[in-house]
Amino acid sequence: MKKWIMVTLSASVLAACQSTPEQTAAEQHPRNASEQPAKTAKQTPDVIISSAGADASAPTPPVVVAEIPPQEESDIWQRIRRQLTMEIPENARIKAQRDFYLKHPAYMERIAKRAAPFMHLIVDEIERRELPLELALLPIVESAFDPFAYSHGSAAGIWQFIPGTARQYGLDINWWYDGRRDVYASTHAALDYLTDLNGRFDNWLHALAAYNSGGGRVSSAIRRNQKAGKPTDFWSLDLPRETRAYVPKLLALVDMLENYEDYQVSWLPIDNMPYLHVVETNSQIDLALAAEKSGMALEQLHHYNSGYNRWATDPDGPHRLLLPDENAQQLKDWLVSAEAKDLVRWTRHKVKSGESLSVIAKRYHTTAQAIQQANSIRGHLIRAGDYLLIPAASQNASDYVLAADQRLNATQQRQRQGKKVDHTIVSGDTLWDISRKYKVNLRELAKWNGIAPSDPLRLGQTLVVWLEGEQAKSTGVTRSIRYRVRSGDSLARIAQRFNVTIREIEQWNKIKRSSYLQPGQQLKLIVDVTRIDGSGT
Repeated sequence: MKKWIMVTLSASVLAACQSTPEQTAAEQHPRNASEQPAKTAKQTPDVIISSAGADASAPTPPVVVAEIPPQEESDIWQRIRRQLTMEIPENARIKAQRDFYLKHPAYMERIAKRAAPFMHLIVDEIERRELPLELALLPIVESAFDPFAYSHGSAAGIWQFIPGTARQYGLDINWWYDGRRDVYASTHAALDYLTDLNGRFDNWLHALAAYNSGGGRVSSAIRRNQKAGKPTDFWSLDLPRETRAYVPKLLALVDMLENYEDYQVSWLPIDNMPYLHVVETNSQIDLALAAEKSGMALEQLHHYNSGYNRWATDPDGPHRLLLPDENAQQLKDWLVSAEAKDLVRWTRHKVKSGESLSVIAKRYHTTAQAIQQANSIRGHLIRAGDYLLIPAASQNASDYVLAADQRLNATQQRQRQGKKVDHTIVSGDTLWDISRKYKVNLRELAKWNGIAPSDPLRLGQTLVVWLEGEQAKSTGVTRSIRYRVRSGDSLARIAQRFNVTIREIEQWNKIKRSSYLQPGQQLKLIVDVTRIDGSGT
């Protein structure tokens, strides 16, 4: 809703302005939603001069009505709304998406609450680059503004970057940090990417389609239509089903915001002012310590800084936190007198015989590289009896509830229907094979374990499988055991005894079926311990 500043120049003119002006046709006969034509950029004058009701023979000073700039709106949705420029055709694909949003107001309210801390910094950056403000609504389509969103295609964060594109646009992904979930960094990267795509196609709808399905796929669709003599606008292209719905989702949201009064949809107000402020720490900092020194809850701080995978920021950077104004200032005040050694807790560890950097790192929830850096170690050689300084978390691992390990644990422990079975990854395992073994849906299996179907699996990694019906009745508890080979044993006989396959035994033990088994030899087997023969152990 537009706000006006009235400047009164004389009492007589004020009286004249109080008379009712003639209504426009649009005011007399407002269109319903289905009759609205394609939308075009708003051409609202900055200044309107009116002398309604004045005596034509006696010139009077005019009344100047100045419209405030969009940046001064109190609600950021209105700031966006007043700068929308994309044309919105009325077609079935947009209508279907709009109907979905209109039927789920609670969903839209949840999205607005998630967007509230981040929207101002996104809108500011879009305006600074002079890009379409419609792009501020794109994270609604991509992730519903969930910083921890992770899709079946290995895309992460509010802008849903896949790893390859993320690294191409400068977003690092490592054990400590995932730039795809860093709202500050990923917003800059996403706008860089969208700018490049629009430069390639010189068409924002094509650019948006390419953001979803890839520039090569959109280019191929355009070439096919050109060769066939068909139109090459977005609506005429043969694109994947997801992409054909993707652009209409955004345009439906644009239409709903631009004409929110017609659709009687309420956009939960978001204050048009900076909510989060950047604090540079200049070195690695324990997130729990940062929360304590800034006067806020650890989980809330980690939510605003969701790019950090562990209990601290990445030793190699970025050394940046996003915090609300009051908390940001409090942390800055403490950092003035703090030194780098004060930002993480240090533990003195005496190396024991048989320990390696990786073993020590796992114990302290850090990396071998971090220990190397802290102790100026170039290689991996350490000696028993040596002392190492280890950067360590100041609180228990379970206190960092938004760290990657804790989020995975929460996902795997979430109660679902059926019976839970643990499966330990062995050499040769794939998610597809596991889904077939347990007769479960591949995507469901990935979802239960917080991964994508295409994600690589690690030896020793534990996956949870939820079984229902006959599968749940016939499947017990899976465990890794050691079996001592007896005289007369063969792989086929062992496989039959433990209800596994010869191929699995080969994979678990890195042997071939032609190998000769020696009595006393130990084999690793992963079996249902509730069903093994009593003679098998």
